[in-house]
Amino acid sequence: MRLKDLAEHLGLSQTTVSRALNGYPEVNEATRLRVAETAARLGYRPNASALRLATGRAGAIGLVLRGADELGPHMSEFMAGMSGRMSAEEIDILLITVDNFQDEMAAYRRLAASQKVDAIVLHSPTLKDARAELLLDLNIPFVMHGRTNIGQPVAWLDIDNTSAVERATGHLLDLGHRRIALLNGLKDRTFAEHREIGYLAALSARGVAFDSALMGNSVFTDEVAFRMAQAMLELRPRPTAFLAGSMMTALGVFRAIRQAGLVLGKDVSMIAHDDVFPYLNADNMYPTMSTTRSSIRQAGSRVAELILQILAGKPVEDVHELWPVELVLRESSRPPPQ
Repeated sequence: MRLKDLAEHLGLSQTTVSRALNGYPEVNEATRLRVAETAARLGYRPNASALRLATGRAGAIGLVLRGADELGPHMSEFMAGMSGRMSAEEIDILLITVDNFQDEMAAYRRLAASQKVDAIVLHSPTLKDARAELLLDLNIPFVMHGRTNIGQPVAWLDIDNTSAVERATGHLLDLGHRRIALLNGLKDRTFAEHREIGYLAALSARGVAFDSALMGNSVFTDEVAFRMAQAMLELRPRPTAFLAGSMMTALGVFRAIRQAGLVLGKDVSMIAHDDVFPYLNADNMYPTMSTTRSSIRQAGSRVAELILQILAGKPVEDVHELWPVELVLRESSRPPPQ
């Protein structure tokens, strides 16, 4: 089916149909939905090359990853969500890997000069993210997975890390735990700062003193978490509960608990942040893992949708989404041993 045929079927001009399919803001929502539904029902798909010629767009979004640590399971799940949504619009994802911060900044400048992408996804932002400032200067649309504070409006989607960790810490405190270890993300990342705020708020609300020896910052890997948890379990008094920053971190903590001759859910409790990996199900672990739960794949899909909205003309100051995080209690979090 050609665009002309679709327009005749709808009784609209080809220009109106084209603009409706491409998300132009001057087309009202009712018309846009009618055109989209009819196109889907009749199997119409616009020619990608013609579409790019007509809109002046590259038909791709960019994602720059720095170092091997950023190519782990979290990013693969996030990208799966993004690509699922973008493929429906015949938009590609251009992935660039770099070794350091300077190379990452240079990559954004190359993308701006080459006009190979229509927008950028910024991940793991810092509190004052220089990458966001650069992209604003380069006039490249972008959406952040996370938040920053640079004094200018930016589009973002984030989960409520502060509330999630405050609730999880509060639950462990209510069970009677007083030595609670937090295995957090890298210190400069916004999400890690927000999680630390929630952790400290829960301790303070119940009059429990903060012990810096019970908090570690690192990348979320099994091996790093194992070493950190191992060192913490050698403290006296040792922690009776752990807050693991991810399911990958939880695996390392679980290994350290077993090596110390302790039993998870009996001698030591744990609550992990669950990004909902299809191959690492908290319900199937033994004991089942208590989690703060939020799907990173769904976040990837939604970030892609927000990019499409921005490219269609939605102001970035209207693109702010803070998702609540569910606390799911299972067998790994119980009162401390007496």
